[in-house]
Amino acid sequence: MSWIDKEAAALANSELDFEYQPETNQSFENALTKARDGKRLTVADAVELLTTGSDSEGLDPDRKEAVLEVADRRRAEMVGDEVTFIANLNNNVTTACNTGCLFCNFKDTAHQFEKDSEQEHPGFTKTPAESRKIVRDGVERGIYEVTSVSGLHPALALNEEHRKLLDPDDPQLNYKPPAVYDTDPSTYKEQIRAMSVDGVHVHSMTPEEVHHAQRGAEWDYKHVYRELEQVGLDTVPGTAAEILVDEVREIICPGKIDTEQWMDSMRAAAGVGLPMTATIMYGHVENEMHRAMHLKRVRDLQDETDNITEFIPLSFIHQQTPLHEHGVVSSGASKAEDELMIAVSRLFLDNIDHIQSSWVKYGDEHGLKLLNCGADDFMGTVLSEEITKRAGGDHGEFRSFVDYAEMISAIGRVPVERSTDYTKRRRIDPDESPLGPKLGPKADGTPLLTENHTDSGSSSGPTVVDDD
Repeated sequence: MSWIDKEAAALANSELDFEYQPETNQSFENALTKARDGKRLTVADAVELLTTGSDSEGLDPDRKEAVLEVADRRRAEMVGDEVTFIANLNNNVTTACNTGCLFCNFKDTAHQFEKDSEQEHPGFTKTPAESRKIVRDGVERGIYEVTSVSGLHPALALNEEHRKLLDPDDPQLNYKPPAVYDTDPSTYKEQIRAMSVDGVHVHSMTPEEVHHAQRGAEWDYKHVYRELEQVGLDTVPGTAAEILVDEVREIICPGKIDTEQWMDSMRAAAGVGLPMTATIMYGHVENEMHRAMHLKRVRDLQDETDNITEFIPLSFIHQQTPLHEHGVVSSGASKAEDELMIAVSRLFLDNIDHIQSSWVKYGDEHGLKLLNCGADDFMGTVLSEEITKRAGGDHGEFRSFVDYAEMISAIGRVPVERSTDYTKRRRIDPDESPLGPKLGPKADGTPLLTENHTDSGSSSGPTVVDDD
């Protein structure tokens, strides 16, 4: 049994005794009235809306529908009837990671990648040359954003100077030289440089990765972001947030940075002028008070920086994770909880324009429903999605522009192609043929997918992002 499994097993045999509970002195009716009137909500208001009344068990279906209606109206007031999406691909550099998050099945324990390891594993590490080829091929197809979120490979460092500072004999630094491994991932600078090709927009370096890129060095988060911006980093994904309450983080991801470190990293990104997104990963061990507190921290950060372009609720995919395999959780969030999470995000985050519904997490039918609960963005074409797939998610790995045009039009909304930062937008005519991206440096309207691939999700995915 691995140490990750031992942690999960120990957790399964313990009682979760959280300090923060979903209990308030507010009433659901007062909270809903404030939301209807457009007043800024408190944490207590958010708890009441997320629970449909904290004074009773279970979700009240009529109250839930009232929250969704108010949120959908607010969405229409803030951003209108457009539903945006982007032509992008995922290029996750490595699955090697020793962080040990109990909600994750994306990672493979890093020692399995060492040359003298005899353990078989399904993971991968890409060289910068491989990353460049994947991205370049994607740009030729018409994508214009590459998203990259990776495991914390012990050989990864900011640059060669950083590698010289890291002592492989210090276990606190989680560093081993590249010669130990079958594949050298090179450095963060070289990977970002490799992906910054042909005018593509590079959306990468989570707060956790930036922390990894400054471990053992005297430089701060701003230094890391500045170094990476110089070689092509354009925007920052605010993932690794999970739940921004430390009593939850200490259970599900004790090896990760804490809440304040996450906030500090995001402040640093804003400080060097890199736009960013923000996320929440919900539906595991946390409760509605934790979700509301998370929303408050994101809103406070936006008040401070005015730098967050969109908020992305991510429903926990439980099937193949340590939390589920050891009986800590029996499922993820319900569909009703997803609807309320989207809706309350729209109502609470009055300073963030765009709320995303992730078809990778929710699937097509449920994802479209969430566009009527306050969301206005429907993610991107993706072209490869390894993280959710390895956790047991069963939705498609890529999405065509034809899919987007048909689905968004079917719910009476307007499909709009957008850039990462929303500054470029193009309304889509569903009757246009052929139908493909036009905002990218080499996008000419040609469909992203060839006739050899289905228009909707396929378990095989396009050959351009074959990770094997």
